[in-house]
Amino acid sequence: MQSTMLKAKLHKATVTHAVLNYEGSCAIDGKLLDLAGLREYEQIDIYNVTNGERFTTYIIRGEDNSGIISVNGAAAHKAGVGDTIIICAYGIYSEAELINFKPRLIYMNPDNTVSHSSNAIPVQVA
Repeated sequence: MQSTMLKAKLHKATVTHAVLNYEGSCAIDGKLLDLAGLREYEQIDIYNVTNGERFTTYIIRGEDNSGIISVNGAAAHKAGVGDTIIICAYGIYSEAELINFKPRLIYMNPDNTVSHSSNAIPVQVA
């Protein structure tokens, strides 16, 4: 059996650009991509905390250390500059791969610098 699992997450990134007249994609600071283990052209889901929109696109590499998070093309209708978003990538893993599986969770400051990272989400309490 195979399971689809959260591979990596950039939690609470801030949209720096929303460019309607650009080839559809999401440009992400290259250093953030490397830290999260994400790849150019990889499919991602974006969850807009500010307005509740959820959509799928793909990654293009942004300038290293720029803090850029640019939502481009038609997706620019779903996220605006200043919006808080969560960017997630998923992978399909075999049971054997899941034995040592840990996602890369990167938590962002409002200026798109890294607050901290983790490989586990705390248990939610009632």
